Amino acid sequence: MKLLTANLFRVAALALLLILLFRTEWLSFLLTPLTKNNAPAVYTQSSLPLLALGHLQLVLISIVGSAVVAILGGVFVTRRSGADFLPLSRAIANAGQTFPPVAVLALAVPAMGFGAGPTLVALFLYGLLPIFENTISGLRQVSPAVLDAADGMGMNPTQRLFQVELPLALPLIIEGVKVATVINIGTATIGSTVAAKALGEVIIAGLISDNTAFILQGGLIVGLMALLIYDAVGLVESAMTRRMGLRTA
Repeated sequence: MKLLTANLFRVAALALLLILLFRTEWLSFLLTPLTKNNAPAVYTQSSLPLLALGHLQLVLISIVGSAVVAILGGVFVTRRSGADFLPLSRAIANAGQTFPPVAVLALAVPAMGFGAGPTLVALFLYGLLPIFENTISGLRQVSPAVLDAADGMGMNPTQRLFQVELPLALPLIIEGVKVATVINIGTATIGSTVAAKALGEVIIAGLISDNTAFILQGGLIVGLMALLIYDAVGLVESAMTRRMGLRTA
């Protein structure tokens, strides 16, 4: 019953997202009451599918970059040779999360110009902390008995890392990636303030024209994308961990 309910919710969320992207006019009867002075209820200044694609490209590129750096950093500081760098690494990751993205954009635009570049920098920094901390937690939760067994089998440190530690830490690492992805899907909307192609364009247009219908369209699309992508990554993670024998079917 729970599985059926979850699948129905997924189908409904996906259907609503597709309608908002490709057939928003079908919802105009719901959006029109949110407008003023006969303003348009449906955003048509740019292609919503193209804006969504640009939005997802920003998120994907930034998350890949954040994941590579954060996972490598998490592995490094959990080795004996890198343990002394943990406080500094954690401070850098925390700074990336706490420094306002708008401030990052303001600093990056003079150096990089308008467009996707400053947005990618902000999203990259924002995605570091969840992945970094979850990588550390995942590696530290590996049982010492398991590590001793790997040593007893003659594994060298590299083999132990890739064949034992990282596979066992994988669920927590992917959870960090999921959290960072959802954060960045929402945060990427600010990229439109510096001319990056993203769904923030719809929301900003609504704010400028005092059109709640536009704001709702942009907000719903971003929210549904975050929800569905979080769910999809969770399903992939469950399938991977079951296949590796880390979780029962």
